[in-house]
Amino acid sequence: MRDHWGNCVTHFDEEVEGFIAEYFGQSDRKCFLVAAAGFDPRSPIIPNLLSKTLGSNLHAVFVREERGENNEEVLRTSADQNEEELRKTISNSRVERITIFDPADNAPIGGNRVAAVLSGIQLPEGTTDLVLDMSALSMGIAFPAARILLDIAERSDGLNLHLMIASNPELDVSIVGEPGEKVQSVRGFAGNAGRDVDIPKARIWLPQLAQKRRGALERIKASLTDLYKICPILPFPARDPRRADALIEEFGDEIRGDWAVDSRDFMYVSERNPLDSFRSIEMLRRRYENTVKDIFDPQLILSPVGSKVMAAGAMMAAIKYELTVQYVEVLRYEIDETAAKAPKMDIVHVWLDGPIYKGYAQQ
Repeated sequence: MRDHWGNCVTHFDEEVEGFIAEYFGQSDRKCFLVAAAGFDPRSPIIPNLLSKTLGSNLHAVFVREERGENNEEVLRTSADQNEEELRKTISNSRVERITIFDPADNAPIGGNRVAAVLSGIQLPEGTTDLVLDMSALSMGIAFPAARILLDIAERSDGLNLHLMIASNPELDVSIVGEPGEKVQSVRGFAGNAGRDVDIPKARIWLPQLAQKRRGALERIKASLTDLYKICPILPFPARDPRRADALIEEFGDEIRGDWAVDSRDFMYVSERNPLDSFRSIEMLRRRYENTVKDIFDPQLILSPVGSKVMAAGAMMAAIKYELTVQYVEVLRYEIDETAAKAPKMDIVHVWLDGPIYKGYAQQ
């Protein structure tokens, strides 16, 4: 099971549009989409692409992440506009408003709420494909949603699961989130950190470095004890060839100070291909476990706080190997108008599960 993930069928940019037109254009295709209905301008991109081909054969649930009155008025207005556009684009759809924080104690509950919604979903009769659009979903929502949808797909006969992402690293930088105080595991991604073993634990933390995410990563680091090593993940190759260098400079105090990162411990993964992130984490895990076998209990802890494409690969690794994903939920967002403007959107498709992988054997 899931042995094919290192070699999933993938498409990029214009290839994605061609795939949607050819594959979803078949008359027997009936698709159920889970996507965001938020302020992020990427919200309508994938739904629009699918709707043009599938028409009435497309059904959808759109998640509206509610953070109370914390967000700026302009962001709520943008979210309202995107929600209205999505309702018009896909008539067979509904919007689920997911409360991210418990009003009683401000504890993050969004993951549990979205898991409850999707676990109880009734797919339209004849559904052949599930699509999770991660473009504008927060990690605390996207990761639990992926796990639930994968479980549905794997328990069903003939059901396909696709991940799709409209990615733009420059836009990510312009969306600034204020991290909350509580560090926790993403719902469904506690990993094996709590298992009881007789040998000492050896933890490696893999923080995904991203611009303007120092606050979140500092909180996560402060919550982790007895770390054996820290291996920061950097985007390379990237659309901006100097993005990795800029991140090393931005996190220089942490890298040289409390984190004590050896230059050999940086991980470089593609900003464009989620399978590169998956394979890199998979390889590190395999080598690490072989090295400390029977001496230490190896544990990888992931914190993918930046690019959704890189995060998708980390999510796949976390699901396959039961790894821990630590994060800090965002209290509120604002737009940094001084950030560099986004030149273009990158579109990514990963065919995660389905009958095409039946009988796959890892070579």
